[in-house]
Amino acid sequence: MPRAALLQMTTGIDPAANAATIVAAVAEASQGGAAMLFTPEMSGLLDRRRDRAKEAIRAEADDIVLAAVRESAARHGIWVHVGSLAILREDGKWANRAFVIDDAGAIRARYDKIHMFDVDLTTGESWRESSAYAAGDTVVTVDNTPLGRLGLAICYDIRFPALFEALGRATCDVIAIPAAFTVPTGQAHWHLLQRARAVEASAYVLSAAQVGRHEDGRETYGHSLAIDPWGEVLLDMGGQARGLGYAAIDLCRIAEVRAQLPSLANRRAIAT
Repeated sequence: MPRAALLQMTTGIDPAANAATIVAAVAEASQGGAAMLFTPEMSGLLDRRRDRAKEAIRAEADDIVLAAVRESAARHGIWVHVGSLAILREDGKWANRAFVIDDAGAIRARYDKIHMFDVDLTTGESWRESSAYAAGDTVVTVDNTPLGRLGLAICYDIRFPALFEALGRATCDVIAIPAAFTVPTGQAHWHLLQRARAVEASAYVLSAAQVGRHEDGRETYGHSLAIDPWGEVLLDMGGQARGLGYAAIDLCRIAEVRAQLPSLANRRAIAT
């Protein structure tokens, strides 16, 4: 039964330091028997000061975090899902981009976050992701990972059922939803939405999360989760801990749930 490792971390404004944290986690996850490591959204840089962040955001080929993780994955023989990195696109815009890296260090898939976090919270927090980042437009799944077929989403994507309808139609075994959730939205909706996505897709959901107070002043919710296809929480890393958590992925459990409650097979198109 393959084992997944989830990294809960507090990413800062120095990509080199963040890369070192992830590289250490790759080694530890491999030693801990994990077949695949999952990291949070914006693993390489978390900086709300965009004038400062732009000095550290590079094209994919020049990103030091991506390069370090690819080398470490190959050295330790483990797959890595980099929840996302801030990447400079060829058109000069930024992408919030996830990567799936195999155990030889090759990039197997990329996913650009589709839904931009543009919100004004009652706490006074205001976020405009779309003012710096270009939204993606493609649903991405990855076949033949150690955990089966993997579907990709990022953070705010979780609130948009159409994406998960598409991932459900693709019969994903696991869906990754890395995040840097705010504390108020996390307290209100994090567990609810994660469990709902697992149930409706009859799939495992693995959500590595940012946690705690960051160098740029923001605070994130944590509670990295592993949820099974029945909606049961297998792992909850809480709102303070940093480091790795592990969850076993039982592919037979997916077939069992889908046979018992075949909602994917019973789905019908609804006219509007």
